[in-house]
Amino acid sequence: MRLLKSNNKKYCFIMDMEVRDYELDCEQIVNNANYLHYMEHTRHKFCADAGMSFIEMHNKGIDAVVRKIEVEYITSLRGGDSFLSCLRLERKGPRFIFHQDIIKTNGETVAQGIVTVVVLKDGKLSRGDDLAKVFAKYIR
Repeated sequence: MRLLKSNNKKYCFIMDMEVRDYELDCEQIVNNANYLHYMEHTRHKFCADAGMSFIEMHNKGIDAVVRKIEVEYITSLRGGDSFLSCLRLERKGPRFIFHQDIIKTNGETVAQGIVTVVVLKDGKLSRGDDLAKVFAKYIR
């Protein structure tokens, strides 16, 4: 776990990212859909760093699928902004809950997301115990 001083939250994964020009809308701010891409990319990198990429999961018959996403947009990213995509993880029964924050490098929180994921094992809903073993040291 890593404490981020700007908001005093502990994260198990933090990724440096930057806004790309093609992510901007006509107002020259990041289009809201791109925050979902940032969060998804962060979850995928987290899984690979934790020991099992999405491809490896699928090849083992494990598919982590998004059940629900809730995002609160607080302020906007603009072209040229650098930011941190931060993640912490909890488990509630068969659900994995990813708490994800997008934070400008100046410490300003841009967006906060809660992503609920369930796990299919060989195409059937499971408790996700195989994945829980991989994530054990990261789950709060």
